[in-house]
Amino acid sequence: MSKLVEVSDAGHVRTIRLNRPEKKNALSQQLAWGVIEAVDAAARDDNVWVVALTGSGDAFCAGLDLSGSEPYHPDSAMTAQLDDISWVGQFVLALRKRCDKPVVGGINGVAVGAGLGLAMATDVRLVASSARLMAGYTRIGGSPDAGLTITLPQVMGYERAMRFMMENRTIVGAEALDWGMAGEAVDDANFHARLAEYCAQLCEWSPITLRLLKRGIVKSYESIDMEQQLRYEVANIGRAFRSEDGQEARRAFLEKRKPVFQGR
Repeated sequence: MSKLVEVSDAGHVRTIRLNRPEKKNALSQQLAWGVIEAVDAAARDDNVWVVALTGSGDAFCAGLDLSGSEPYHPDSAMTAQLDDISWVGQFVLALRKRCDKPVVGGINGVAVGAGLGLAMATDVRLVASSARLMAGYTRIGGSPDAGLTITLPQVMGYERAMRFMMENRTIVGAEALDWGMAGEAVDDANFHARLAEYCAQLCEWSPITLRLLKRGIVKSYESIDMEQQLRYEVANIGRAFRSEDGQEARRAFLEKRKPVFQGR
């Protein structure tokens, strides 16, 4: 049996791929936790500067496997018993909070329910022309989870998020740009090449700069104190300027050349 999560590296880009194509990458407990563990591992690896998250076959993730799956939890029995968030709440925490590296969502196909939640937990998204995005909770008598009550209002505003979910809308391909759900639409035939190209382009910047940038933006959504957020920004830019990469960036700027970053 193939691995449910495939992980591969190209330069400083780590690609995490949901690999259950026969089920359109529907989430079993093992697959969901496998994605979280893979993201956490990427966050700890200094050689990884950018993370790409995508699906195998013609789907990104069709949501929870409603046919059921074997119980699984990566932690001890007691910790699992006390876990009131589970994998469905860990998507946003892992991708946004614990991983301070850019996570690029490669939405290569259908993303529904918790699969849409996983997609929206990424920092930026490329969407394939044929991809279909839907919450789907009203259809099954459910309630939004996987962080969608956080991420959808962030990208599209309160009323649009309400309409999108209440009306059980389906967004296709480039429509995702109009709704704020993705920043770029790509033809299916060129999708994976463009995803790799975009992630490689991000690696032209210092990983320290990228990590501090993400920390600041994520923190701004948690902070209700303007002065506290401004102090956080000043602390981060101090760290950035003191880093070797920061010094190299300024030397290269003055010398009119391309900088060479080392992640230090």
